[in-house]
Amino acid sequence: MKRNILNKVLIVCALLAVVSCKARKKAITTTVTSTTPKVDNVTTIATTPPDITYVKNELAAIKSHQVTFNTFSGRASTKLDVNGSSNDVTMNVRIARDKKIWVSITAVLGIEVARALITPDSIKIINKLQGVYLKKPFSYIYKYASRQVNYKTIESLLVGNAMPETLTENSNIRADMGYVTLSGTLQDLVYNLNMGTNLRVTQFNLSNQAEQQALLVTNSNFIQASNKLLPSQIDILSTIQNKKIQANLHYTKADFDLELDFPFNIPDRYTPAD
Repeated sequence: MKRNILNKVLIVCALLAVVSCKARKKAITTTVTSTTPKVDNVTTIATTPPDITYVKNELAAIKSHQVTFNTFSGRASTKLDVNGSSNDVTMNVRIARDKKIWVSITAVLGIEVARALITPDSIKIINKLQGVYLKKPFSYIYKYASRQVNYKTIESLLVGNAMPETLTENSNIRADMGYVTLSGTLQDLVYNLNMGTNLRVTQFNLSNQAEQQALLVTNSNFIQASNKLLPSQIDILSTIQNKKIQANLHYTKADFDLELDFPFNIPDRYTPAD
């Protein structure tokens, strides 16, 4: 394991967060059918708005197939690659919905090397290899990710749900042979979601051309966990200008709505990281 494991964990946390886009303004382009009949030499344009009932019904169906939970716990064999520097680790993930995400990273022989706790307000990481810690407000993650970051959608990424911000009537929705595509923009970000016949997200694209940022998330090999449908394989590829980050998670164990604890304390002997 590299000596800079703390930085690598922070980058991975940022990668989980980069998907989050809390847009204050939404500019969505909707496909419109138009005709131009002439009456008394005056041209008028008749438009056919999207079928609102259809859109609402599709959104309701999609939302009903998203995973709802109070707690989640999972163990994932994970390959992390940051600019060509690769490590194979195990990530143990625990989530208390809307409250906190706890991550423990173990390396060879099951030795824990790092632990992180993410809340809507803060991010904390301890590096057990070097005896240092990081304790920052959530905004610290902006060093690695867009400022349009929302804690809530990190949870969505970890369980294969759609971004809540995309499940609105402003999204363009197309359905073909049971497969559904959602697309649109969130402020300066362009998104595209593909869903399978089970209305679970199979691929998610997010890009900001001006900032040279792109994110591709692929969910596959869906399994039943506590009677809920979960992708056992989550492949994440993030590019930010000339930086490339990959995380390939394979859940080998997953449970929902168990009683969990989230142990996190910073030993007195640990020192702040640079």
